[in-house]
Amino acid sequence: MYFVKTKALRADLLLLLVSAIWGFAFVAQIKGMDHLGPFSFNAVRFAFGVISLLPVYFLLENVAQKKSKVKKYDNDLLFKWGPLTGVVLFLASSFQQVGLLYTTAGNSGFITGFYIILVPILGIGLGHTTRPATWIGGAFALAGLYFLTVKDDLSLNKGDLLTMGSALMYAIQILLIGWLARNVHPLRLSLVQFSMVALCSLLVALATEVITLDAIAQSMGPLLFTGVLSTGVAFTLQTIAQKDAASSHAAIIMSLEAVFAVIGGWLLLNEQLGTAGILGCTLMMVGMLLSQLRRKNAGQLG
Repeated sequence: MYFVKTKALRADLLLLLVSAIWGFAFVAQIKGMDHLGPFSFNAVRFAFGVISLLPVYFLLENVAQKKSKVKKYDNDLLFKWGPLTGVVLFLASSFQQVGLLYTTAGNSGFITGFYIILVPILGIGLGHTTRPATWIGGAFALAGLYFLTVKDDLSLNKGDLLTMGSALMYAIQILLIGWLARNVHPLRLSLVQFSMVALCSLLVALATEVITLDAIAQSMGPLLFTGVLSTGVAFTLQTIAQKDAASSHAAIIMSLEAVFAVIGGWLLLNEQLGTAGILGCTLMMVGMLLSQLRRKNAGQLG
């Protein structure tokens, strides 16, 4: 029982770290669009993710082989579903990045946060059971996202609709990861995902945008942060953590990226956190804590 609780705590801490990286990366994503189009940015970003992850993968594989601790994974499942998961991640990233061209950051943050509600809803369709604590925690977290990110009247424009599509795709990706992570090699899954996103983004960018080395060079800071940390590190940690965390529960913790985005904006862009922002942070923390109530084991789906 202690080991199970330790694994669950480790998973929660990893997911919290993921949300922090993604929150600070939101600033980098915005700055990266100063010189690159959304698809060009994502193509280079996820290519950097692949490059940064390859040495880690080979190092860990080499260590495992020397210790004769090579675990058997379902590679057939990986190559059947891994590319599809990559396409879903491509759609999620693209909808969000393109949506930022037409909507405000506040609207984008709030609408993307809908995945904390979409995950358990979609999970019901897959036969998952979701505890009342998860729904209550999700409601608090969603209310927190509203106070934290929405500054103006929330109206549905082109960017808002695109971001809704992003929230849906992220919810599907979280569910797919939650299922695959228990059966396939997490780093291989990340490599397949990132490669698919980079390839799909590059194809779209070549058809719709102008890519120059000068633009890439001027965006190198945001690209390195989002490519190495937000992509290579964070998505891999997400995959590892979701081996021991319920998908709905993981979605609530990862939604805290909005809190860290506000902190990043305050530290790096001199944005001020008002009363509504403080209330939003508080509600999101309450939501995360409520989702922990009567959590019997890490394998629960709600």
